[in-house]
Order: sequence, then structure tokens, then C-alpha cells
Amino acid sequence: MSKRLLAAAAGALLATAPAAAQTVAIVGGTVETMAGPAIPNGTVLIRDGRIVAVGANVAVPAGARTIDARGKTVTPGFFDSSTQIGLEEVGAVDETNDHRLNKDPDHVAAAFDVRDGLNPNSIVIPVTRIAGVTTAVSRPDGGLISGQSVVVDLTGMNVDSMLIRGAVAMYASLAEGSRGEAGGSRSGQTMLLRQVLDDARTYARNREAYNRGQFRQLAASRLDLEALQPVLAGRMPLVVEVNRASDIRTTLAIAKEFGIRVVIGGGAEAWMVADELARANVPVVVKVLQDLPETFESLGERYDNAAILRRAGVKVAITAGDTHNARNVKQEAGNAVANGLSHDDALRAITLNPAQIWGVADRLGSLEPGKLANVVVWGGDPLELLTPVEHVLIHGREVPLVSRETMLRDRYLHLNDETRAYPSAAARPTPVQTPQQ
Repeated sequence: MSKRLLAAAAGALLATAPAAAQTVAIVGGTVETMAGPAIPNGTVLIRDGRIVAVGANVAVPAGARTIDARGKTVTPGFFDSSTQIGLEEVGAVDETNDHRLNKDPDHVAAAFDVRDGLNPNSIVIPVTRIAGVTTAVSRPDGGLISGQSVVVDLTGMNVDSMLIRGAVAMYASLAEGSRGEAGGSRSGQTMLLRQVLDDARTYARNREAYNRGQFRQLAASRLDLEALQPVLAGRMPLVVEVNRASDIRTTLAIAKEFGIRVVIGGGAEAWMVADELARANVPVVVKVLQDLPETFESLGERYDNAAILRRAGVKVAITAGDTHNARNVKQEAGNAVANGLSHDDALRAITLNPAQIWGVADRLGSLEPGKLANVVVWGGDPLELLTPVEHVLIHGREVPLVSRETMLRDRYLHLNDETRAYPSAAARPTPVQTPQQ
């Protein structure tokens, strides 16, 4: 590794250290607080990793580091609600992926908690955070019930320092691709999901008899049944991956039947049942740039899905839906604006709304005193694709805008014979001319 790469890597490691006792003032920018109207010529004052003041007339203490944001936009760090960051390195190499538990034959893995598999040194983290995404849900997938997700900030030298909240939500799938888990039928999927939820409730009422071996066999293991108790008690939402409108209605019926909180993931045809989702107070996590009917469950997909849901009163979070391209969540939000969602609602869909959906709005999602200082300074409109990121602060500490990709770019931008894998044409020895016969 060259000296330049070593220096960049050291900078990246420095960025993952705990927040130092430092006062930072971001001054002069348009501050999109998400807690109220934008503040022109505003100041965000940060101390010891947290926001201590936001406003137009905030006094900057002597000795504070000042970031000049005049002519720029200041926002909370963006939040992607559906990734496998820290759990997936190379999708095609199973050994590098830890987001799925292949569990036969019941395909119920409610006790599977992705926390212990998180890799804080994942190369996906730097390339995501330097694009202004500071927080993500990292989630499991696969099977009928795939396990529990976490919310992480994209900084930290270990899991504990990056973890915002563990066991945030339980994940299940009633999508077409999961029908094989339950006999190849939608009715089979819902039958099995109902059976597992019912058995989890029965287990809670008969723990002693179950532990003595004096109870009938249940539809899942003891660990899985225990893991479902927060869902049944309403303390943890069940995220159901589902797309067809009729399947969303089935999900709402199951939620009502068991008295549980649900979040719709995917929701390609959610716009068709927007009023029903709003009445049930069920949030939806959507991907905007998706309107090709690639499956029979998404024939009604359309770009203005998020806008229709929002107009009906549904809380919407936008995701890029792609772990390695989670940085594109701003592009998704920008295209939601192009298709009817207001600019303010689009910003909320990648900041405050996900923080509220996942129960971390007391720490993240808006620029308010007391919250963690995850702040991004943009060179212009943050939802414009080509707007540069000027500064990224996570827990009040500025992150060097360096990733493996930028290091490779810099390495190959100006090649010389020291860094070339093969010598340049000028450095190659002159071929020996063979005299013609």
C-alpha cells in the first residue's frame, strides 16, 4: 500500500473513533431542521457529539471550530430504512453474507438477530456515509419470518459504538418469492404466519408446562416463540414484505386479528390501499424508482406511489433498496419530488420519518437540541443528483470524505510507472529489430 493510501486509511480510521470533546458551529447555511420551517442564514451548534442549539441568532462560543455553510444547505444525515450494510460484502459470495439464516424445514427464524454478524469495517460503510447517509436499518431476509433488524450509525470501531438500537423490528414476507416457504400458496403463507403467531401467544400462556415437556409441539422453536413476544405485546413492529394490494389487505387483517403493529416493506401497489393504510396508521417503506411490472404482484407499480400515500396521510420512508447503492437514497427521494411528493415530505422520508418509524426519533432524524449531531452540509439542493457533499458529521465528528472508491480513483487518476501494474509504453524496452532476410 502506498503512503498516500496509508494516510487515507488512517484518516478513515480516525473518523471511526469516538466523538471527541469538541465544539463545532456550522454557520450561514439554510438549515433544514425537519422540526419546522427551514432557517435561512442559520447556525447549528454542536458540542461533545450532540446538537446544543439551532437557530438564526445562535452565539458561537470562542474557540469553536467553524464550518462556513454560506450558500449551502444543512440537513440531518440521511437514513435508509432497508439495507444489509455491515452484513453483506459481496452478494455473489455466500461466505461474506450474514443477513440470512437458512433454516429448514419451518423457515421461521424469529430469534435470528443480525447484530452479532455486523462488520463495522465493511467497505460499504465509507462509500455510503460520504454520500450523506449517516444512519441505516440493517435487516435480515429470507424465509417466512427472517429475524430482527438493527439501526446503526455509519461510524464506529465496533458494533457497540455504531449501534443506535438493536432488535428494532421483526421481518416477515408474504411476497410472491416467499410462497415456496409455505407450500407454494398465498393462503399457505398466511396460514403458517397465523399459526406461528398463535403458537407464540399460546406458548407465553403455558411456559411452565412447555418447559416441563408437558405441552403439544408448537410451530416454532422456543427461542423463536420467545423472540415473537415483543411483537405480540406491541413493543416491536412486524415488517411485512408485501407488494400486491390484496396481500397488503391480508396483512392489515392479520395485524388487526393479533393486535400487532405492522410496517409495510415494498408496497408496490400500496397506493391502491392508501386510505386503508392511513386509517390503520401503518407506515410504508417504498422504493421510488421502480415501476416496471417485473412480477405479477407489482403490475400496478407506479412512480407516484409515495406521493399518493402521503396525500392519504400515510407515513412514508424512502429506501434505495440496494445495500451497495444505499447512497442513492437521495436520488430516490428526488424522483419522488419529480412525481408529486413535496420537497419537504421527501426530505422527511429519508430523515425524520424513518427515525419515527424505527423508534429512534429521540436521538435522530432532525436538527434539534439534544439530538445526536449527525449533520450534512450540501453544496446545493440535497435532492439534486449532482449536488456535492461538503461536510459529513456523525456524532459531531467530521468524517473524511474518503472511501475505497475514492482511493482507487486517486490511485489511477495519475498513473506513473511506480503504481502501474505494467510499465507504460514509454518505459518499455525498445523491441529488438530483427533484420529482414
